[in-house]
Amino acid sequence: MLRWIAFAAALMTTGCFNGLLLRPTTVHEPVAETTVTDSCHWYCRNKIAIIDVDGLIMNARSSGLLSDGDNPVSLFREKLDAAANDKHVKAVVLRINSPGGAVTASDIMYQDLVNFRKETGKPVVACMMDVAASGAYYLAMGSDRVYAHPTTITGSIGVIMSLYNASGLLTKIGLSSDPIKSGPNKDLGNPARPMTAEERAILQGMVDSFYGQFVQIVAKGRALPEDQVRKLADGRVYTGADAKKLQLIDEVGYLEDAIQAAMNIAGIDDARVITFDRGEGFRGSIYAGMPKIPSKISVKLDLPGINPTPGATFMYLWEPGAPH
Repeated sequence: MLRWIAFAAALMTTGCFNGLLLRPTTVHEPVAETTVTDSCHWYCRNKIAIIDVDGLIMNARSSGLLSDGDNPVSLFREKLDAAANDKHVKAVVLRINSPGGAVTASDIMYQDLVNFRKETGKPVVACMMDVAASGAYYLAMGSDRVYAHPTTITGSIGVIMSLYNASGLLTKIGLSSDPIKSGPNKDLGNPARPMTAEERAILQGMVDSFYGQFVQIVAKGRALPEDQVRKLADGRVYTGADAKKLQLIDEVGYLEDAIQAAMNIAGIDDARVITFDRGEGFRGSIYAGMPKIPSKISVKLDLPGINPTPGATFMYLWEPGAPH
């Protein structure tokens, strides 16, 4: 605590410090309802729930400079359960701001969303914010309708597995790889040596399989022929306006439009807009982000282009600027 007080004092001397609030909390608290707007009539009990999907989609605890956070897959399920168990929640708006993430994590969240709609009958409208690419676009395909802002970056339909060949560097410094392995492909993707043609074929086959699954999900979600989707699914990104022209989304609009669409599909005229936050939360508007909840103080450095998970991972991810 003394270190944090010293840190706050140092910031104050810079002239750009507005205050520091330290409040003990924990990521183990259940999600709780937070009211965003309450402009409906006093007798109205209908609710529209905004559920956020932010950052990298991974089946692991998220982390930042000063905190360890939630597992995005687990938190998403928890919020869907809260919306399902509240009879007054008539529809969900999925607010997405994510470049995508791991193949399996994206697929789990997609299946959870599809099951939520099937089991509850409550409509879901996806609203893409700054970025909703690759795995985040995959997730949006589980919605009833998809909205994007005019300046949203979306698309990036494809799969990537980032591997590196560091054999040249290791040779210069006198290091080499000498694994003891049970079979020729046990060290598949070893960065200490060039990849063989057989190894590349194995990994390419897996990437092609995951890519085919992505294309099928988009074709189903957008009611488009698979060959038409494949023409659009070369990994490139699109603006929200272009995505609308290409039938990758339903409408170009704003979060208010997505909320109104959710009410229209649910057949209600008025509703209170809520979110589900961990612990005590406050939202000043529908555009307010989820409060950052530190469970402990830690420092982690994430370098662009370096996979934040141990080992190699197949990704539905838009990762501009990363070395591949």
